[in-house]
Amino acid sequence: MGILGIRPLSLLLILAIVIVIFGGKRLKNIGQDLAAAIKGFREGIKEEQTTKEEKE
Repeated sequence: MGILGIRPLSLLLILAIVIVIFGGKRLKNIGQDLAAAIKGFREGIKEEQTTKEEKE
């Protein structure tokens, strides 16, 4: 058993299907967009915390 009951071979099969459907270039763009969104979210959280501390 792997992560969440999914075997490693099944994960590889799913990854292969995703690459075939989306293609390598589009998959790269999706990854970059996701990373930028996570970075923006973290910066927003930090900004909110500093604003909250300044008010106190």
